Amino acid sequence: MRARFRTIPAIRANIRVMATADLTVIGLGRADPSAGEYIAEIQRRLADQTRVRYRLHAMGTELEGTTEDVLAVVAELHRVPFDLGLPRSYLILKLDERTDKIQSLDDKVRSVEKRLEDRQDPDRWRTA
Repeated sequence: MRARFRTIPAIRANIRVMATADLTVIGLGRADPSAGEYIAEIQRRLADQTRVRYRLHAMGTELEGTTEDVLAVVAELHRVPFDLGLPRSYLILKLDERTDKIQSLDDKVRSVEKRLEDRQDPDRWRTA
């Protein structure tokens, strides 16, 4: 069963560019090897905002919205380990921005699933 995005109020109608991102925030310097406490705080802060859609997964969080909104939210989430008393915050961000069309994370997954269903010729991408 695929995880669903946490919903936010309707995304602004004037979106010029849709960005999708995958974010991992790692708080360093904690005594406990578990990261669950600050990950839960990140999810609480995401739930309290309305700028980007998000979905937690096992290794981080997917985000989607305008590039400006995604980057603003990422900057805020980067501070969570500091706010919880940790001395270091390490952030990994993969950002995909398209100017030719609006494509959500769900659209990207559906595109691959469709190709799997169509059983397209795997050799068509080989160059040698």
